[in-house]
Amino acid sequence: MIGREALNGHVVIVTGATGGMGRVIALEFARDGAHVVTVARDPSRANTLHAQIENLPGRGTLEVVAGDLSTRAGIVAATQTIRARHESIRVLVNNAGAHFPDHRLSTDGIEMHIAVDYLPAYGMMTLLQNELRRGRARVVNVVSDTLRDTRKIKLFGSARPPEIRIENLDDLSQLNSVRGFVPFQAYARAKLLTVMAGYSLAREWAADGITINAVHPGIVATDIIDVLIPAALRPLRTLIRRTMLTPEQGAAATLRLATDPALQDVTGRYFVRESDTPTPPISYDPASQQRLRESSDRLFR
Repeated sequence: MIGREALNGHVVIVTGATGGMGRVIALEFARDGAHVVTVARDPSRANTLHAQIENLPGRGTLEVVAGDLSTRAGIVAATQTIRARHESIRVLVNNAGAHFPDHRLSTDGIEMHIAVDYLPAYGMMTLLQNELRRGRARVVNVVSDTLRDTRKIKLFGSARPPEIRIENLDDLSQLNSVRGFVPFQAYARAKLLTVMAGYSLAREWAADGITINAVHPGIVATDIIDVLIPAALRPLRTLIRRTMLTPEQGAAATLRLATDPALQDVTGRYFVRESDTPTPPISYDPASQQRLRESSDRLFR
């Protein structure tokens, strides 16, 4: 049993904590007395968050680890720093993410949605697995319900999940190739990969007391929404944002998975806010999960 009152003094990691929903999540953990660790390419971006936590009445603290989570080297360096400083981790929230309007490659030759929206979560989970075991941690991967339906406007027809060619799972550089590239589908595909890998790790680590779940927090008015709004609707951007959840409302679903005592044994699930929801068939396929994990592990060797 964890509960928010039990986080006092424990290490909690939140990626993407310098703004939007991640900032809210980090602040809530700090209010509960947790030692919050985040990773930032530019540590100065966390200055505002640091000041907010210092002004809280609780005993929470903030630690910023410098690192670029869009690169293999950055992920490895950040996790090495965390491992050197902390023996156990109680909660890991993989919240960092981004959307890119065109095809771009990371320094590792991997399409940027895969590099930013999938690999940091996988690397944080697997490279910190010993610390997660010692903390009997809860892992929450913040994803998007685009992984079930890539249509931007869902008025007619059936859901269209992102297509994944199974043979491409053997080589991460083949995922989201430039041929036929559609940014929104590339983003959704990376989120689906996060869920796939999470299902596999949840099954493997359940006996160690680690839980791994994914959540779509709802449509939250954060910076990424401005990129995802269809071009035809951008003149209505301000009005559209008013219909969305606030970062505080969106954070609630993640905080629930990370702290609710009633969910202490729940693992390997995907939630749309608070609703346990099925994902596309390929996400449950053990052979596809294994191919994905093997190619991901090769990158971090």
